[in-house]
Amino acid sequence: MRHVISINANWVFSKEAQQVPAALPQDWEKVNLPHSWNAQDGQDGGNDYHRGTCYYAKTLRKAEWPCEGRYFLEIQGANSSADVYLDGKKLCHHDGGYSTWRVDLTDSLQQESLLVIAVDNAPNETVYPQMADFTFYGGLYRDVNIICVPESHFDLEYHGGPGIRVTPVVQGKNASVGMDVFVKNAKDSQTFVFTVTDREGNEIFREEGKDTAAVAEIENVHLWHGRKDPYLYTAKVELVEDGRVIDAVSARFGCRFFEIDPENGFILNGEEYPLRGVSRHQDRWGIGNALLPEHHEEDIELICEVGATTIRLAHYQHAQYFYDLCDEKGLVIWAEIPYISKHMPGGRENTISQMKELITQNYNHPSIVVWGLSNEIGIGGSDEDLLENHRILNDMCHEMDPTRLTTLAAVSMCKMDDPYLQIPDVVSYNHYFGWYGGDTSMNGPWFDKFHAMHPNLPIGCSEYGCEALNWHTSDPRQGDYTEEYQAYYHEELIKQLFTRKYMWATHVWNMFDFGADARAEGGENGQNHKGLVTFDRKYKKDSFYAYKAWLSDDPFVHITSKRYIDRVEEVTKVTVYSNQPEVELFANGVSLGKKTAEDHFFRFDVKNEGETKLLAVAGECRDESVIRKVDTFNEEYRLVEKGAILNWFDIEMPEGRLSLNDKMSDVLATLRGKLIFMGLIKKVMGGKKEKGQKGGKKMKAMGFEVGPEMMEMMGGFTVLRLFTLMGGMANMNFTKEELLKLNGKLNKIRKPKKKK
Repeated sequence: MRHVISINANWVFSKEAQQVPAALPQDWEKVNLPHSWNAQDGQDGGNDYHRGTCYYAKTLRKAEWPCEGRYFLEIQGANSSADVYLDGKKLCHHDGGYSTWRVDLTDSLQQESLLVIAVDNAPNETVYPQMADFTFYGGLYRDVNIICVPESHFDLEYHGGPGIRVTPVVQGKNASVGMDVFVKNAKDSQTFVFTVTDREGNEIFREEGKDTAAVAEIENVHLWHGRKDPYLYTAKVELVEDGRVIDAVSARFGCRFFEIDPENGFILNGEEYPLRGVSRHQDRWGIGNALLPEHHEEDIELICEVGATTIRLAHYQHAQYFYDLCDEKGLVIWAEIPYISKHMPGGRENTISQMKELITQNYNHPSIVVWGLSNEIGIGGSDEDLLENHRILNDMCHEMDPTRLTTLAAVSMCKMDDPYLQIPDVVSYNHYFGWYGGDTSMNGPWFDKFHAMHPNLPIGCSEYGCEALNWHTSDPRQGDYTEEYQAYYHEELIKQLFTRKYMWATHVWNMFDFGADARAEGGENGQNHKGLVTFDRKYKKDSFYAYKAWLSDDPFVHITSKRYIDRVEEVTKVTVYSNQPEVELFANGVSLGKKTAEDHFFRFDVKNEGETKLLAVAGECRDESVIRKVDTFNEEYRLVEKGAILNWFDIEMPEGRLSLNDKMSDVLATLRGKLIFMGLIKKVMGGKKEKGQKGGKKMKAMGFEVGPEMMEMMGGFTVLRLFTLMGGMANMNFTKEELLKLNGKLNKIRKPKKKK
């Protein structure tokens, strides 16, 4: 009978070793799994975390395991490539850091053997990901097991799969459930017993025979219906010899059907079911990717609390335990491979193998509805090799799994008529209008334009967000990293995206702050701070509650800006979020009135005198906060960027005149501003003229065609922020003196009049 034995405990580990040891080293670091060697240096900034080959070693004692015919090593995650050695003999190599894979140890296993796993996260040109905005944590960061099975057993080697495939097809009130198993070394005398049980454990189907497939008919089927009713059945298949069960596999499954309509969005079991949710990276502060079950459980509870109906599991295969939780909770899932940012001509086979593993290992999860082909891979435009890679993946997905659709995440710079958008069944875009250029107001109209251009192609928003740390202001501005600007941004995006019924899914980037060691933004390096919740999961930012107000049915009320206590203004604005119809705000016990708000965002003006205790009341819900009148702004609330040549508040801003703190669109709306920047922008962005397809001239900037949409995005940046971000990317940084000189020139230009 099958036995799964954890071997997570009592390993030794080395970063410094140069070769596979002949005996268990006594001077290596003692570790238990899951483990990552980048748990600290992959989150502290500098883009200098250790990338290379590290070694894990452990003594295996066969006598400690049940006596069976075959012994398999199961590795559930080794990032990003790994080699397995047993007593110095290399048994296996695997590329791909996010999937399960197994190695048959049987023929090389001694009564006592030295197991060594060399794990490598060094850069290369054949294994994805290699370029992305997150840390590629190295390590054996998920469970490692020994699986003991008889000679005849359900297949453990086919792309790391579970050995059983369950395909429910709903037909009216009933369902036909196809069950297929894959077996190794089967004998003619053996039989297979197929059973299906309901959630309560009652057996509703049983069949025994020689075939490796069966079909269960379920009458009056109980449908899996997302968050509303995530009902699960269980399929089990036993391998029987001489009346004795010698191996068994099982899988939970859900019966459901869906479609994605270009006008009405996602439809589940014939009912419109808007997909409004978040993206998730799996890592944690001080832990990296080496998560325990309780970490996954906390994440799913927070995602459910915010009211999400969907998760984009970015940008790689996540732990099986998390997919199980999604099945149980009813989250609708976008699952994808790390084919991201940079198309590598030598990486095609790796995209194929990672997709085969993703589908094979996750086929039975009812929560998954789309397979993601790639993310922002067309950032610099699509060539024929990239297109062919996508066609191969798309066709393979449909061949391996005809029950689901394919998708991809394009990026703003990808033109609406790019041919690679025509390959998958549905598409989504990553847009950051209002953070990386552009204005928040551009988001909804952009999708309207795409929808008008492609009325039969379902469109969604796969990423949108902005960064926030513990900085605060009463005058939030794009790029200031304040909690107040993030709240404003998401208020605007919620209203624009959630009211467009045709959008098949929207995914906030991101549910949690995450490690990105190359980042140096917001005053805390090494992280992307776009999360609705902090990296340590301890603090829910105000934007978390903005989504909860729109998506959750659990009654609540929340006063925003609780960490922004000291305020200089005589009258301060206080925003309250709630999913209740009416909110009353009290200041030091005195009611400031009751308000209603169709958008769930309740606004109050509060006199700022001395210390004021605020109390928000919405039905039975209560929330409190405090504000305090001060004469001068509390500088602890203001980001002073470390290493910045110039901070925005150090810039002269004469009334009615332009400055570095004005948007590029305003500067370029003036003739003198255009003249100043014609040469300067080309210099910063590496701009040059290239011949277009029709013989014309096109501006190119860092590999991107600078068309009207690109110019509109650039126009949303302040001059300072554009020069800081893009100048740094082009390795053409300006001195403080140069920037101040430029600011002096802008100060002489009158601001353009705003259009009414």
